[in-house]
Amino acid sequence: MEPTGLSPFEIAAILIFATTVLAYLNYHLLHLPPAIALTLMGSLAAVAVIALDHAAPELRALERLRDFLDRISLRATLLNGLLSFLLFSLAVQVDFPALRRNAWQVMSLSSISVVLSTAVIAIGFWLVLGWLGAAIPFLWCLIFGALISPTDPTAVEGVTESARIPASLKATLAGESLFNDGVAIVLFSLATTAALAPESFTWSEALLLFCREAIGGVLFGMLIGWLALQGVRRIDDYKVEVMISLALVLGGYTLAQTLHVSGPVTAAMSGLIFGYHGVEQSMSRQSREYSVKFWVLIGDILNMVLFLLVGLELAANPAPTRLLLISALAAIPVALIARLISTALPLILLHRMTEAPRVSLGVLLWAGARGGVSIALALSVPRDEHYPLIFAATYAVVVFTVLVQGLTLRPLLRARSPAPANPTLEAPAPESSVPGSLDRSLPPKS
Repeated sequence: MEPTGLSPFEIAAILIFATTVLAYLNYHLLHLPPAIALTLMGSLAAVAVIALDHAAPELRALERLRDFLDRISLRATLLNGLLSFLLFSLAVQVDFPALRRNAWQVMSLSSISVVLSTAVIAIGFWLVLGWLGAAIPFLWCLIFGALISPTDPTAVEGVTESARIPASLKATLAGESLFNDGVAIVLFSLATTAALAPESFTWSEALLLFCREAIGGVLFGMLIGWLALQGVRRIDDYKVEVMISLALVLGGYTLAQTLHVSGPVTAAMSGLIFGYHGVEQSMSRQSREYSVKFWVLIGDILNMVLFLLVGLELAANPAPTRLLLISALAAIPVALIARLISTALPLILLHRMTEAPRVSLGVLLWAGARGGVSIALALSVPRDEHYPLIFAATYAVVVFTVLVQGLTLRPLLRARSPAPANPTLEAPAPESSVPGSLDRSLPPKS
């Protein structure tokens, strides 16, 4: 069947069916976290589609796949809709008390660290590309630094869900990935404006826009989360309460875009307030069960669909071998070094100034996975002569952080803490349990 002419319902049916088949195969064959498994399968799909296109060009495999993905538009789908649901579903599952205890660390990692990482990656990428003989203008390296700096919430959850990580560190990683997306999107917009229209770019306006988007998103998320909380406290009907949470996501994100504040930050902040003060503290047991299970299911389905789309997008836009090799040599080491510098410096200063609990920099470095947000931003880079290199570099870093770091994080943690009875570590939760603080709100099993 030709992809052109497919209705939105048919597109959704194809994606859900394909995701279900891959999830089933992973359950029986690979036994990997879904994010890692679907990224691996997406990479294998990229190789298979490219091989099929070369072996049987009359089938037009790549052309058909591109046509199908053009109708979906991963960038518009993720940044203008899917991301709000993903962030909200993850926010309502976060261990809020642990996150609150690590608030200064989360604020530092999701703001200062993103800015610092963007600068370090831009400088390092520009220098290494020049050394490899593939130099591009510095402002385009700044664009790459902005889009690759944020850790992806779904990717981070995917690489840490089966690892034995202390609750405080897991909450810090979750909080960082929830809020740094909005900051990175603003930085990406500023870097793109500076590269394409330098005459209209001023540092004062850039700073004002950054503050309005980031701080405005936090304040607006708190406001609408509080309003939804008042509604939940006055009723005891799980159907209406779930509808309130849906209205909070859809209406809040749409209003945030209208008010020109960060939609991702709004979704994350409203999800934190609604998840802890609303679901855990204000709902009856039946309503908590339905609300938790609903958002866990929505988040899991959207996570798997997202990583399938990322794999298909990478298959439809294969990077030339030379570009992929150059970008991997330049981008992966630079991204790792930038991650270390951008997390170590703010946290060292924070620990000297406050009594914030210490965290493992090694785990922060290796658990900083990138994913769909970086891919979506890379797809929105203007299609000029620098686009292939930037997309190839994004491809290399995303695949490396999700597959290599995701598959080796658990063995590294086991090597660091070989004694299973260590009381500071959590045992990995069973797959049927609800992650985060909300499993404490569910009734114990008899």
